[in-house]
Amino acid sequence: MRIGIVTFPGSLDDTDAARAVRIAGGHAVALWHGEEDLHGVDAVVLPGGFSYGDYLRCGAIARFAPVMREIARLAGPPEQAAPGLPVLGVCNGFQVLCESHLLPGALVRNDHQTFVCRDQRLRIERSTTSWTSEYTPDEEVVIPVKNGEGGFVADEATLDRLEGEGRVVARYLEVNPNGSYRDIAGICNASGTVVGLMPHPEHAVDPLFGPDRSGSGGWGSADGLRFFTSVLTATLEGAVTR
Repeated sequence: MRIGIVTFPGSLDDTDAARAVRIAGGHAVALWHGEEDLHGVDAVVLPGGFSYGDYLRCGAIARFAPVMREIARLAGPPEQAAPGLPVLGVCNGFQVLCESHLLPGALVRNDHQTFVCRDQRLRIERSTTSWTSEYTPDEEVVIPVKNGEGGFVADEATLDRLEGEGRVVARYLEVNPNGSYRDIAGICNASGTVVGLMPHPEHAVDPLFGPDRSGSGGWGSADGLRFFTSVLTATLEGAVTR
């Protein structure tokens, strides 16, 4: 399966995302922000970083990149029930998805006004998306977070709709690192193909270098790897269906 990794000016986790795809068993395809051609990829990752320097607002300029026009066309609107192109937006990629209106809500400055970088415990609340199908419902994982504008916000009606429709993908446990409303760490569109996630699963794909799950200084975890193996399974099943 071919998974596209978009690079914007200011991206810094595109290499890590490509490595995660390769470890999962997929073929990582580099996609440049200035080109609309997606080169026939089966899914797309929008990586973390500071696209276009985070000028105006995080992700606000990236929304207008030629590559995003094609991604938005293939992924479909957030309320579309029919599956479109699977897209994972991580950290800055989550911000780009919200600015592009592929997901509702917005990401704002952390409530404590400082950058946070830590291993974060999460609960995977929806395991039926293209990116989380290999997790069990309510499974607890440890995945790093690193953000300055990571607080997910939305009006009460939108939050209630996300909760009621089961579109909260992941939720912070123990500590809310950025003030996200209702401890939300990730959400998805109606079909579960587009996922925005503030933590970085690409930094938790190798037990040797992954976060310390126990806090005891022992071997790390690869809790983030299944985001990438999940989409490989989902795209393969879709190809077989077609």
